[in-house]
Amino acid sequence: MSTKGTEKEKPIASLIAGATAGGIEAFVTYPLESLKTQLQFHADAKTTPWSLLKDTVQRRGIKGLYAGVPAVIVGNAVKAGVRFTTYDQFKSMLKDDQGNITAPRSMLAGLCAGMMEAIIAVTPSETIKTKMIEDSKRDVPHYRGTMDGVRKIVAEEGVGGLYRGVGPVMLRQGANSAVRFSSYSTIKQLAQGSLPPGSVLPGWMTFGIGSMAGIITVYTTMPFDVIKTRMQTIEAKKEYRNAVHCAYRIITEEGVLKLWKGTVPRLGRLVLSGGIVFSVYEKVYPVAASFLS
Repeated sequence: MSTKGTEKEKPIASLIAGATAGGIEAFVTYPLESLKTQLQFHADAKTTPWSLLKDTVQRRGIKGLYAGVPAVIVGNAVKAGVRFTTYDQFKSMLKDDQGNITAPRSMLAGLCAGMMEAIIAVTPSETIKTKMIEDSKRDVPHYRGTMDGVRKIVAEEGVGGLYRGVGPVMLRQGANSAVRFSSYSTIKQLAQGSLPPGSVLPGWMTFGIGSMAGIITVYTTMPFDVIKTRMQTIEAKKEYRNAVHCAYRIITEEGVLKLWKGTVPRLGRLVLSGGIVFSVYEKVYPVAASFLS
C-alpha cells in the first residue's frame, strides 16, 4: 500500500502481504468476532458481551470461542490478499500525474476492492462461520467440524447456500473498505506531513492510525453487518424474503438500534484488526516486493 509518489505497487507482493496480515488478524481477533455474531442472534436487549462470554466458556470451553475459525482464517487471508491487491491496483489507476490520490478517489478504490473481496472470498467464509457459531450453541451440534459443515451446507442448500446474504455482504465489504482505506490513507498522509521529509512512520503510529480507521469503519457500517449475519443464519430462508425484508423486520420488531447490536465486540475487533492488518501489511510488503524484484 505504498504511497511513495509514482512507485507502482507489485500485485504479487500485495497479495502475499495482504494474505499474511489477514490470517494473523483473523486468529488474534476471532473471539471478539464470535461474540459479536452471537450478540446479533439475540433479540434480548439484556444479553451482553460479558454474559455471552461466560456462557460460551462455561458450555463449550475456550474452544467454543473459536467455532468456525478455520474457515475464517483461510477466508480472511484470501479476502485480505484480494482486498489489498485490488485496492493497490485501483489506487494506481486513480492517482494523478504526481502520484497522489485524493480522499474521494481512495474511497472509490476501496469500494471496488471491497466488492471484489465480497464476491471472491467473504460471503462463503462468513456464511460458514455464522452457521458454525450458531450450530455450536445447540445441545447436539449438527456439524462435526468445518469441513463437515461445508459438506452439509452444500448437500442441504446447494452451492448457493454458501452465498446467502451476498447482497448485504457486498454492501458491507464495499462500505468497509471504502471507509477504512480512505480514512487510513487520509490520517496517514496527515501524520507523514508532520514528520521530516523521507521519514518512515514508526510501528506504533501505523498501529494507531489503523485502529482509528477501524473505529470510523465500525460505526458507519454496522447495520450492514447485522443484516448480513441475520441473512446467513440457519433459519434465514424461513424468516426473511431478502435483505430489505430482513432490515424491515429488525427495525419494526426490535427497534432501529438493533442494527448496531454487537458494536462493542466488533469495535474491539476492528480496532485491533485495523492496527494489526495495516502494521503487518506495511512490514511484509517491502520484504515481499524486494524478494520478487
